[in-house]
Amino acid sequence: MISWFESSLGYDWAFFLATIIDILVIALPLMLAVAMIIYADRKIWAAMALRRGPNVVGPFGLLQSFADGLKVFLQETIVPAAANRALFLLAPIITFTVALIVWAVVPFGVGVVLADINVGLLYVLAASSLGVYGIILSGWASNSKYPFYSALRAAAQMVSYEVAIGFILISVVLWTGSFNLSAIVLAQKSHVWIFNGYILNPLMFPMAVMFFISSLAETQRAPFDLTEAESELVAGYQTEYSSMSFALFWLGEYANVLLMCALNATLFWGGWLPPVDWAPLYYVPGIIWLFAKILFFFFLFSWVKATVPRYRYDQLMRLGWKVFLPVSLFWVFLVSGYLMLTRVGVGS
Repeated sequence: MISWFESSLGYDWAFFLATIIDILVIALPLMLAVAMIIYADRKIWAAMALRRGPNVVGPFGLLQSFADGLKVFLQETIVPAAANRALFLLAPIITFTVALIVWAVVPFGVGVVLADINVGLLYVLAASSLGVYGIILSGWASNSKYPFYSALRAAAQMVSYEVAIGFILISVVLWTGSFNLSAIVLAQKSHVWIFNGYILNPLMFPMAVMFFISSLAETQRAPFDLTEAESELVAGYQTEYSSMSFALFWLGEYANVLLMCALNATLFWGGWLPPVDWAPLYYVPGIIWLFAKILFFFFLFSWVKATVPRYRYDQLMRLGWKVFLPVSLFWVFLVSGYLMLTRVGVGS
């Protein structure tokens, strides 16, 4: 695309314009996908509870999310009198923006990535950890005790599970020898017999399960939705928000859920690769395989929310610090020890 614009605009402007177009090609479909997965989420919950779910607005209720978006857009944005106005309005913007910028390094196919950087996994960790600032600011700037309590819970929860996620990702990096997400996907090709991904790998499959559970906690999804425990915190750190500021939190939450589904697929289940290393399956575009895996993991997210009761907060922290942290740390030693035994002398 740069070469197409370069002849008339010069390299600098061509690079700038091509980058803007690439960003929009990712961001705009992502916003549409967020609207549709909110609808899908509600439909899955309804089906599991033997209810109908959204079915009035548009054919089969497909326009329900857009109607909800229009409703909040037309509402008045109310800022509490005692709130810190600047930080109060900045918090949802941070949450929404952070949820988008991480997609810059997610590969959708061979070479189909906005920024194919060698430290892509580090970028994911660094950028996603910024999301806690939006939550902390929303709770503190509201100048209300319930949002503040919820923000403290959310910060402790996110930090706790980011530690475990970090050690899980170290195991992935050790196994593949790269921080580049495209290289991590390609390392899973025909990994065990003819299967792409780590489904039959006894060392990486437990890490995949732990990463999925940690993804639930990192995105504050059930059974780890302690930040929005309705019986005690009303609506959590979003209690004082209305109109589009509330919608930005909502959109950011679901964009983060989609991101975690994409990372689950990319890091452990072959990304854009088909499930089986069989030539005819490669005629299907890689982006279709990636989307299919994202939808599968999103169904698991919804399934868990519809069926698993909420944890107590002490159970949540115990799982993070007393189970996932020591197990993931032990697994780093286990994986590194196995690699030292099996790859000694390689390249020498």
